Amino acid sequence: MVAVAILAAGRGTRMKSSLPKVLHSLGGRSLLERVLLGCKPLEPSRYLAIVGYGAERVKEALKGWESLEFIEQTEQLGTGHAIQQLLPALRDYEGDLMVLNGDVPLLRPETLEKLVYVHSVHQNAATLLTAHLPNPQGYGRVFCDGDNRVQHIVEDRDCTDAQKHNHRINAGVYCFNWQKLAAILPDLTADNDQNEYYLTDVFSQLDPVMAVDVEDYQEIMGINDRRQLATAYDILQMRTKDDWMAAGVTLIDPGSITIDDTVKIAPDTIIEPQTHLRGNTEIASGCRIGPGSLIENCQIGEGVRVLYSVARNSTIAAGTEVGPYAHLRNAVQVGESCRVGNFVELKGTTLGNETKVAHLSYLGNATLGDRVNVGAGTITANYDGYKKHPTVIGDRTKTGANSVFVAPITIGSDVTIAAGSTITKNVEDDTLAIARARQVERKGWRMKGQPEGEN
Repeated sequence: MVAVAILAAGRGTRMKSSLPKVLHSLGGRSLLERVLLGCKPLEPSRYLAIVGYGAERVKEALKGWESLEFIEQTEQLGTGHAIQQLLPALRDYEGDLMVLNGDVPLLRPETLEKLVYVHSVHQNAATLLTAHLPNPQGYGRVFCDGDNRVQHIVEDRDCTDAQKHNHRINAGVYCFNWQKLAAILPDLTADNDQNEYYLTDVFSQLDPVMAVDVEDYQEIMGINDRRQLATAYDILQMRTKDDWMAAGVTLIDPGSITIDDTVKIAPDTIIEPQTHLRGNTEIASGCRIGPGSLIENCQIGEGVRVLYSVARNSTIAAGTEVGPYAHLRNAVQVGESCRVGNFVELKGTTLGNETKVAHLSYLGNATLGDRVNVGAGTITANYDGYKKHPTVIGDRTKTGANSVFVAPITIGSDVTIAAGSTITKNVEDDTLAIARARQVERKGWRMKGQPEGEN
């Protein structure tokens, strides 16, 4: 049985932000949420977040995690002081405690599982995660015997020249036997230059203590400023894109593509350059998305083509073509084998199967049946200044170029709308509707006072 405590009390002054550091977004999720998700496969018995700066904002942001307990650290006096705040909450707890940092979001679940496994098998009092850095300058060094039992930890400034050749550093991720840790926590002192209580001071009083090396040192990267946040995003993107390419997805120019790790893509889909996939998007097989497209929170069926377009919170069924320069938003639903073409905007609209909106149109709050053909420049006038109103167009109806439908309005099936019509009344099935002024010509007419021959 393991409980997880996450250190999330700091402000993060180097972020230059009023937002608590652990709430900054990394690939669509906050840093703290990523830490929580990383340890979820361990099935912890309890989740505890130690909060301080911006505590109420952190609680509000994580309210979806019903099992998460919040522990207040009103003064930030070091990592040891933070863990001391757990003593009342874990008074009767008898399992192990994993300590994580809310600003270290790249740890893989497999790494944490290995840490817990080694801790359990060897019945350690404490087990710490370590990493071998190419350049460990500034980090405390961890010295172990041949069995990875920790002998001592030396801060970088205290290392001899010989000790500095040791590149194994403390990653700040720990697993403790809680009862053994709780027995010595009250005795921590702040007898140091920073006047803080360091959690690492407990290791000299615990036995046995072992180290577990992380295979990929990038996992332990902490986020302290915007540059590191950007670097972490690059690492996360590399992982995500490598996984999708291994799963049978083609990424043309991966460096120009971004994919949230919440996105799902079926094999044999091609993602073109400068394309960005966000949120809870699912893309079926055989699609070609991009170049130059943004897809967010969308469900996309098999064989869909999207070119230079934006789609948000929408569903696009199989065999449909979108773009170039189309915009789908606010719960659009597009049926099978449709065409949503150049400079078309759909908002809160449903298209039936094989319906075509080829170019230069706006359809808002509209419901179109199957095999409707929308002429260029067709507009639904859905807003009267107070409310949005619906337009309904039946199966196989054709709208002429530059048609306007003044909602609320219902157009039947097999209707033809003459080009240039402004339709203000409902139209029955099997009807030709013409709503435009008769063309008038007056020969020999010119503006008063205009001399002959002057244009």
